[in-house]
Amino acid sequence: MKNRIILIVAIATILSSCAVIRPGEVGVKQKLGRLSDKTNASGVVLYNPFISKIIKVSVQTNNLELSLNLPSKEGLSVNSQISILYKLIPEQAPFVIKNLGLEYEPIISNVFRSASSDICSQYFAKDLHSGMRAEIEKAIKEKMMEILGNQGVQIDAVLMKSIQLPEDLSNSIERKLQAEQDVMRMEFTLKQAKLEAEKKVIEAQGTSDAQKIISQGLTDEIIKIRSIEAFLELSKSPNSKVIITDGKTPFLINNEK
Repeated sequence: MKNRIILIVAIATILSSCAVIRPGEVGVKQKLGRLSDKTNASGVVLYNPFISKIIKVSVQTNNLELSLNLPSKEGLSVNSQISILYKLIPEQAPFVIKNLGLEYEPIISNVFRSASSDICSQYFAKDLHSGMRAEIEKAIKEKMMEILGNQGVQIDAVLMKSIQLPEDLSNSIERKLQAEQDVMRMEFTLKQAKLEAEKKVIEAQGTSDAQKIISQGLTDEIIKIRSIEAFLELSKSPNSKVIITDGKTPFLINNEK
């Protein structure tokens, strides 16, 4: 009985001395209040539960969503929905725990607010709603990494999911886009009309050139020769014929039998 109790206590002690680090996590051992500089990857870690513990932190990519107003170069306020994709650098987990703590999302949020204000104030409001958005996102990310890169946190991406411009500016942009589309449509129509006119000119010129070639080639002598050849062919017919001529051009009267 005594041996069984000892065995149970031993098993319980062993189990309480094991920590399971799951995939997507790292563990940092804290012994007598002091953090180890080493990290433990996924698996089982043994430790003394009476004088130490294992602190587990996620190294997976996290999504921090924010809704805030971004300043523009002309002084407007642009409402935006932001997603910040970030993760803890595994090797720097002890540094993060010691300096930032386990709840460090507010720090990332504050860094973003500062970086986005600096970057967005260099662009016009319409740029946030155009193809320059990717450039702005990249600039904000780089600005954040200047601060957080040495703090053990990696920023994977800054995504502006929704941009709401001031109503007056939005209406102005829509009118401009509509005007640009009207101009493009008019240019296309004019281009088509020009091509059609050029086509007709080319056709008319071709007809004129053909007529000129024919008129230049049909001299009086050629006409006479062709007429004689035609009458010679007709003379072979069995029908009676009367040919009247002034000595230049014959005229045929055909009599049927």
